[in-house]
Amino acid sequence: MSAASQSLLAETRALLDTLVAFDTTSRNSNLELIAWVEAFLAARDVPSWRVTSADGAKANLVARVGPEVEGGVVLSGHTDVVPVDGQPWTSDPWVVTSRDGRLYGRGVADMKAFLALALAHVDAARAARLTRPLILAFSYDEEVGCLGAPHMIARLPEFVPQPALCVVGEPTDMRVLSGHKGIRTFIVEVIGREAHSSQIHQGVSAIAEAVRLMDFVLKMGEEAAASADPATPFTPPGATMTIGLVEGGTAVNILARRCSFIWDLRCPTAGEPDLYEAKFRTFAAEIDAAIKARAPEGGVTITRRSDTPPFAPALDSTAETFVRALTGDNAVQVASYAAEAGLFQRAGIPTVLCGPGSILQAHQPDEWIEESQIAEGAAFMRKLIGRLGS
Repeated sequence: MSAASQSLLAETRALLDTLVAFDTTSRNSNLELIAWVEAFLAARDVPSWRVTSADGAKANLVARVGPEVEGGVVLSGHTDVVPVDGQPWTSDPWVVTSRDGRLYGRGVADMKAFLALALAHVDAARAARLTRPLILAFSYDEEVGCLGAPHMIARLPEFVPQPALCVVGEPTDMRVLSGHKGIRTFIVEVIGREAHSSQIHQGVSAIAEAVRLMDFVLKMGEEAAASADPATPFTPPGATMTIGLVEGGTAVNILARRCSFIWDLRCPTAGEPDLYEAKFRTFAAEIDAAIKARAPEGGVTITRRSDTPPFAPALDSTAETFVRALTGDNAVQVASYAAEAGLFQRAGIPTVLCGPGSILQAHQPDEWIEESQIAEGAAFMRKLIGRLGS
């Protein structure tokens, strides 16, 4: 390995240390990290632009390295991470720790290693006299429904000319992924009427009614699994439905006035989410009417919390051709998780998923990434910069 390559790896590691030290769990603000990246770029005369959330607590960041012309490559990554609460970590999750060829820390795989690689190669990109720009697009709240990226993508034309393609750096072991499922999430709130649990005719248990709704979700999931196309490349095949959070009740001997739950719907094709949502809303309307007949002040409220479109494989796209030439990977693979690739694709930007680390280590206690993946990611960045300068 050349001295220059070793230097870039050392800088990547130092940047990863810095980025992981920012606790950007989705419930927190990411503004300190964004401000630090802005200062890093400003010191190199790289223009950047914030796209702030409606409440001002979080921000996306777009930056351009190289000329202000069309045909650039977007490197897209999210700044937020999932919580460490209740996980049995054996080292400080906010300090990158090296053991046996692996780096441990929250977000090292998902996906701050990719952000560190992008930033570590800014100087190399500046020195390369690019003929097409390298565009950084760092988002917020990907882990809770890709909430930040839509605003950033919508405003991208204000900051940079039309890009040729986008690489979303989710952990793929530096392999090219050509598609992912979409995700739609819902908050369901059920309001009943409190009463003594021995007098069920006097009230309506919000929990009991919520259980009916949750059972309907699970049955839809079973039906979807039974009818899934066995030839699909997704694992598990077809649409899936899960319930991730349930809250409600006051005491064991009180009919619950309120119960809420959040469920997610993951589909491989664009038309499916509307069909399943319509079925659920129809059943929920029946439950709502039944509750109101006994407790007019009660009912069911459904809020669509997020809606991330699926990323459809487009194997002859500019992104597929370009990135496969850099990686040498010709296998066709897809992901069952949702990411921001579908949003870029919907905006007319050819996209692939390709980044260091494994999704199998993401969200886990003692999240880790192989140091060899950092080196492979650095090699990818060097090739990318070479192509943009040609």
